[in-house]
Amino acid sequence: MALQIIGAGFGRTGTLSVKLALEKLGFSACYHMAEVFSHPGHAELWLRAWRGDAVWAELFDGFSAAVDWPVAAFWHRLMDYYPNARVLLTLRDGESWYRSASNTIFSGMEELAQSKEPERRERIRMANEIIRKGTFGERLFDRDHAIAVYEANVAAVRAEVPPDRLIEYRVSDGWEPLCHALDVPLPKTPFPNINTTEEFHSRWRPRESDQPRRTG
Repeated sequence: MALQIIGAGFGRTGTLSVKLALEKLGFSACYHMAEVFSHPGHAELWLRAWRGDAVWAELFDGFSAAVDWPVAAFWHRLMDYYPNARVLLTLRDGESWYRSASNTIFSGMEELAQSKEPERRERIRMANEIIRKGTFGERLFDRDHAIAVYEANVAAVRAEVPPDRLIEYRVSDGWEPLCHALDVPLPKTPFPNINTTEEFHSRWRPRESDQPRRTG
């Protein structure tokens, strides 16, 4: 199965809501960072991809769409590998994006780095390599730098993706523009606006048993 949708928007631009929306619209399963947590071995596949290996058929077996990180770090290569896929750029104001990302993904990476579980440490090693180092040059909490990286990605997508392949979308706009761009019927159910900061922490924070013990 070839990807039909490639997400180029960074995490915290509504990507989990978009994942569920695309699945509702019939795009089979949609890959998201959550899949790395549920597929042992995928973290290592993403590291191989970062080193230049074309592991896409193995990673996206059974998926017809992909959004969020780490996908967003590879949209250049993926759009060439899947020449018939549309590129979906999820958007959010840069300031709002940074506030959300720093309070969720970035702080979560700090916490998960202390995990006692080998699989969690492998996932955070992947995220550190691709997101912290590769995307943000190890400056996750440098606000101005992070926002500049975010905005540079938006500009690069707009400049490099052919207009007939590009879809720009904000989750605040709901179903209509997304369905229009994809030429699919409007669902009768509400748009899945989920994964607020509070929901993110309840879903992704390490379990209490996984936290390092304090001494003294």
